[in-house]
Order: sequence, then structure tokens, then C-alpha cells
Amino acid sequence: MTNDLFGDSLPPAKSAGAVRKPASVSETAASPMLQPLAERMRPKTLDEVVGQKHLIGPGAPLRTAFEQHRPHSMILWGPPGVGKTTLARLMASAFDLPFISISAVLGGVKDIRDAVDSAKETLRLRGRPTLLFVDEVHRFSKSQQDAFLPHVESGLFVFVGATTENPSFEVNSALLSRSTVYQLQSLSQEEAGELLERTLKKEFPSVTIGEDARRMLVELADGDARRLLNALDVSCTMAVERRMNEVDAEFLRKTLPATLRRFDKGGDNFYDQISAMHKSVRGSDPDAALYWMVRMLDGGCDPRYIARRVVRMAVEDISLADPRGTQLALEAAEIYERLGSPEGELAIAQAVVYLACAPKSNAVYNAYNELRAFVKSDASRPVPLYLRNAPTKLMKDLGYKEGYRYAHDEPGAFAAGEVYLPEGLEGRKWYKPVDRGLEIKIAEKLKALEALNEEARRQGRGRKRGIR
Repeated sequence: MTNDLFGDSLPPAKSAGAVRKPASVSETAASPMLQPLAERMRPKTLDEVVGQKHLIGPGAPLRTAFEQHRPHSMILWGPPGVGKTTLARLMASAFDLPFISISAVLGGVKDIRDAVDSAKETLRLRGRPTLLFVDEVHRFSKSQQDAFLPHVESGLFVFVGATTENPSFEVNSALLSRSTVYQLQSLSQEEAGELLERTLKKEFPSVTIGEDARRMLVELADGDARRLLNALDVSCTMAVERRMNEVDAEFLRKTLPATLRRFDKGGDNFYDQISAMHKSVRGSDPDAALYWMVRMLDGGCDPRYIARRVVRMAVEDISLADPRGTQLALEAAEIYERLGSPEGELAIAQAVVYLACAPKSNAVYNAYNELRAFVKSDASRPVPLYLRNAPTKLMKDLGYKEGYRYAHDEPGAFAAGEVYLPEGLEGRKWYKPVDRGLEIKIAEKLKALEALNEEARRQGRGRKRGIR
């Protein structure tokens, strides 16, 4: 069985049909020096895990479960290389449970059946459940996921599923309801730097890394511990073989050309390039936007990251001036997931060009940020009584919902003169549509509605505060 530190892609356990002893975190058949660096650096205790302090820090939920010796079924949700496999293995070791791993990418019904047989034999001989780790659980079909349910309910398995996708959409609700979902986060740059230092001290004590090279490695990792360690392994091993004491940025470019390529060419780093792409879209230059996208892909950037940023661009800079932009960006991300590279990248490119050519608006973005700042500094204003829900007699007796005007019963489905903001904020405006794209029509509609409000107030039909 091949494993990576924080590895998220394990093949099916070949011995799933046989009773296995509890897997030690350090268990391996290879000589320690022949193991990949990621495996040699795999944490053996919770305290050695870098990152995820919201789950394993003092008083955090997983730390508490470990300390109170309470194994339970769970879904570990997070990006690659953040510790999903490691946490499952640490749990098996801490609770002295047999460990079986199945990959939903490579496995199937037979692997599930073999795991059940092995767990039943273990339960008969040792009286203990088996920790079953299912990597990429979202790739199993509904029927395959259903196959785990009776064995989770009976206590045969402590089920630990790992997924990079939102389990709300990708994991069966029945299985989800029997598991606790823990969301893991990408390593911060500080945490990646901590892992880098720890690895150098333990594995390459004679090698130092220059500041520029350190920055390149941390940015290249993009929160993925496995990616960081793989790059560190290649560069530092080569430095040791050449009897070099320092790894600098130029050496990295030579030793990791397939990974770095133009990633840092001319001093441009990853975030400079994504910034240039975003600004090109905002500036309505499709050629420049497409250029920066291809530059990042050529430099080894994950297309999923670009797709996420394209969705952000659609919401932040195009918004309601052309709502189709957001839809197209989301569809591009979905198409990439279905087709992969290189075909899926064309869908992302199409979205980038569309957004660059689309009318621009940051009206919603500005309104949202202004309101967040306002609400944070403002008092907690009560909801007007006529806007409150009244599901009980007591609430009705207190005046909840009394005087509320149901818009659909009014001419044009608009209750002219009604007020929906809390008292003291009447007439405040935060959303200001721009004079581009669909927001031209939105502005015209809002202006017409405001004219109806003003007319209703002149005629005494508007809302009078303090009167229910």
C-alpha cells in the first residue's frame, strides 16, 4: 500500500479479505530511507499534525474525541493534501482499531464486500469494530454508499469518508446523517513554512533555503502539504547529491522546471498573475485575460483554482449587469470537473472571455461591503411588528404581523408606501445600480417603484411608524 503524508488517494487494500492487525501510522514494508519524503514525515501523533487547529487544537472537537476515546463515524471534507488520510490513520492507532482503506476511484462492490468480511472476522476474534477509511467517497454511486449503512448502524465499522467535494451534494443523506462532517482547511503560508522548517531540520539538516526559494515553494504548495514535500524532496535531494549547502530560486527553477516553468519568471509570482487576470477581466480586455489564464496553466496552476476565481470575478465585477456571467462561470467549473484537462480548460477560457466582454457592475459588491460595515457598527434594531411572523395566538395578540400588506394583493404586486427597513432607517439606500447592462433596467424599475412610494405617501397611504 502506497501512502503520502496527508495522502488523499490510496489504492484498495489488497488484504481487505483477511484479518489485519491495527495499522500503525509508521507501518511500511520499505526501508525508511526508501520511503517518499511525505511518508517519512507522516505525523505519528495529533501534536505533529500541521494545520487544522480548529479541529485538533485544545478543546477542539476532534481533539476532544481523541482524548475521551470516542471513535465515531465522520466525513472529512477538504482539499487535497491537508490531512484527511493522516487523521483517519491516527484515529485507528489511537483507538487500537484495525484499519482498512478503500479508494472509491479504484475500488468497487467487491472491495466493500471484502472489507465487510474482514471486519466481521475481526469482530469475532477481537470483539472490536474496524475503522474503514473510504477515500474520495463521493465517487461511489448511491447504491455503493448505501452498502455501508447497515454496517455503520450495527457498529461493525467506524466509517471515515474523505472527500474534496461538498458532502451535502455528493454523499447520500442517510450516510451523512450517521456521520459528523469535519471541514479541513488548506495550510496557510505560515503553516506551510512551519512544515518546511520541520522537514529541513529532520531530513535535510545540511541544506538551507534562500528566502526567494522559500517563498516559491510555499506559494507553489498553495496549501497542499503533499505538493510542498514532493517539491522539497526533489530539490533538497539534488542539492545533497551535488554537495550544495543552499537552495536558491535559480536552483529551484532548474530542478523543478515542469512544475515551476514560468510560474515565477521575471519575479512574477502566482498571486501577481491571478491579479493580472482579474484586472484584465475587469478592464474588459479578453485577450489579456486569456493570456494570463494560459500563463498560469502553463506554469502548473490547478485549473480548479482558476475556475473558482472566475466565479468570484463574475459575482464581484459583472454581477447584475449580466447575471448570465455567474451562470456561465459556474457551468465552466462543472464542465471542467466532468471533462478534466485539457478539454475542460476550454470551458474556463470561454467563461473568462465572456466575462471580459460583459458589462461591468460592482454595485452589489459595494452595497454588501457598506452594509456589513454599517451593521457591525450600528445598534441591533428590532424587526417592525408588522413584518414579524405570527405562528401562535400569543404572537398575534402581541400585534405580530398586524397591518402587514401582502404585496400580491396590491396593484402590480407592489404595496406602495410600505416600509421594510427598521425604524430610523427609512429611505436609506445602499444598492445603486450602474448605467450598464441589465442594471439599466433594474435602475428604471427601482425608480418607478420609488415614484409609486412617493405618490402613496403624498396621498397618506404610506406606512406611519408607531402605528400597527
